[in-house]
Amino acid sequence: MFEHKTLSEIQTEVDQYIQQFEEGYFQPLSALARLTEEVGELAREINHRYGEKPKKPTEKENTIENELGDLLFILVCIANSLQIDLEQAYHMVMKKYRVRDAERWTRKTTK
Repeated sequence: MFEHKTLSEIQTEVDQYIQQFEEGYFQPLSALARLTEEVGELAREINHRYGEKPKKPTEKENTIENELGDLLFILVCIANSLQIDLEQAYHMVMKKYRVRDAERWTRKTTK
């Protein structure tokens, strides 16, 4: 099975992968374009599975998991190229959501 990795370990693994190529990381705007393309591919897969648009018989098989993985890879590439620690970014955003949305949603009651 897969080994569990922290975001920091994932960032290191992606960096080691990218560093083997002369081209290195894409420039931020190019990476954003790639991210946008992948979001479109994720939307297509979700639409095929849960929407009203069935897949054409000629379209290759794909999965939502695969597209989410592509998005994660590109997000990590963007973070690495801009020297952003994703673990730190994650903790900051979770703090923001916990404070900003503390009373926004209906809490589940335990039974």
